[in-house]
Amino acid sequence: MKQAEDEPGADEQTGLRYGAFWADGAACAVEARRALQALLAHVPCTGRTPVPAPLAIDAELVVSELVTNAIRHAPGPCGMILRLSGDGLAITVWDTSTEQPVVRKRDGQRFGGHGMHVVHTVSSEVAVTSLGNGKQITAYLRPALSATPAA
Repeated sequence: MKQAEDEPGADEQTGLRYGAFWADGAACAVEARRALQALLAHVPCTGRTPVPAPLAIDAELVVSELVTNAIRHAPGPCGMILRLSGDGLAITVWDTSTEQPVVRKRDGQRFGGHGMHVVHTVSSEVAVTSLGNGKQITAYLRPALSATPAA
């Protein structure tokens, strides 16, 4: 896995990125959340404003859902790219399944199958891109204007 790194000109408007690649059967949602937590913990060390706690909580949820979906529904390797910039956080997870994700309505009687609904609910935008040998899903999270930085 690759550690957090600043893009050239490290200020609030440039990006901070983290990338991870997992071989077939090696992906783990817990590991993905830890990678996100490490990136967010690194933010103040770069002189940037800390990520607001509500955005960090939503980001953990999105990472968990997207990586878990890749593990459950796609054979083969998968990966994750986290990109933090002045306008928010982009979480991209790619996998080898060409099946498009289904956003199901919330149903209290159904066990499971709510992940993409949750991702769409907490994200400002979700984009699915077909790749030749799979797909990538990018969820964009932007801090609320009134949010306060995490302690």
